Amino acid sequence: MSSSANPRHPIALVAMTLVMAAIFVADTTTHYEVAIAVFYAVVILAATRVLGRHALLILSVTCLLLTWVSFAMTPHGTYHIGLVNLAISNAAIVVTAYLVVKMEAARMAAQAMQEQLMRIARGQSLEGLTTSIAHELNQPLAAITTSGHACQRWLAQEPPNLDKAGQTLERIVRDAGRASEIIARVRSLTKGELPHKMAFDFNEAVQEVLTLSQELMQTHQIALNLELDDQLPLALADRVQIQQVVGNLVLNAIDALTLVSKRRRSITLTTGLRDGRILFAIADTGIGIAAGLYEHLFDAFWTTKKDGIGIGLSISRTIIEANHGQIWAESNASQGALFLFNLPIAKPIQEPAG
Repeated sequence: MSSSANPRHPIALVAMTLVMAAIFVADTTTHYEVAIAVFYAVVILAATRVLGRHALLILSVTCLLLTWVSFAMTPHGTYHIGLVNLAISNAAIVVTAYLVVKMEAARMAAQAMQEQLMRIARGQSLEGLTTSIAHELNQPLAAITTSGHACQRWLAQEPPNLDKAGQTLERIVRDAGRASEIIARVRSLTKGELPHKMAFDFNEAVQEVLTLSQELMQTHQIALNLELDDQLPLALADRVQIQQVVGNLVLNAIDALTLVSKRRRSITLTTGLRDGRILFAIADTGIGIAAGLYEHLFDAFWTTKKDGIGIGLSISRTIIEANHGQIWAESNASQGALFLFNLPIAKPIQEPAG
């Protein structure tokens, strides 16, 4: 805090000056027996929100001087009682000033400690950001690797299957572009930029993510049930960020299903409209979530996976909330896990009248 008056409180400064003048006049015109000067202590306390430490000390000295000038100018009352009241008033001013200075010193120390904690938190956030980048890029990079191996197989055939290889190369280019977009989004987050919101076809965005996961589902023999509402309005959010969340939830479901027998592995993915918002739900038939764990699911660095790092759902919640949505988990009738999130819809463009 500055040692001078805060320029944002001119009215408070004027009021404080008027109060001090009123105290001085009342203390001067009344008898010695009336200890009006003790009210200067109230002025000092009130000034702590307006003045800095050094200015408060100057104010306190000014109040002490005013009590002595007022005492010298007071024409009425018993002199020795006036001396006692003067001593009491001066003691009240000095004690109040001392306490105020101590409080200000404690506040400054607390502020310094807070700044230190913020620096520590910033360092930890950088570590978390590095982990976040690695986590988010893992999906498109893994897809690129899988597509690259597939492309090699198509080209190694006799004769080479150029059509399939070409389709695989298109997926590689698309995944590389997605990785580039993720890096751009992370850079935007480090600059404090808001999500790049736009109106987009939510079902189409979801199906793009599922295309990346098809081979992984086939490898683990997972059945996919789609229940997409074809009358869904456009969503209003950052398309790439929402696809990151969908991809993370799909991968979590796949991981959960690898722990159960192949014949019961299935994922049901649903989109729809609820309460004027787009609703996404993904249910699996895995081992499910214990009742006492729901409150920790979205905590950072908390996980039930043996090799997990516990940031996927935390990042997902941050993204969904940044796009003005909500994400949560519910109990699933199939004994597996059920995750849901909603998003705002894009308002339709109003056609001009007649």
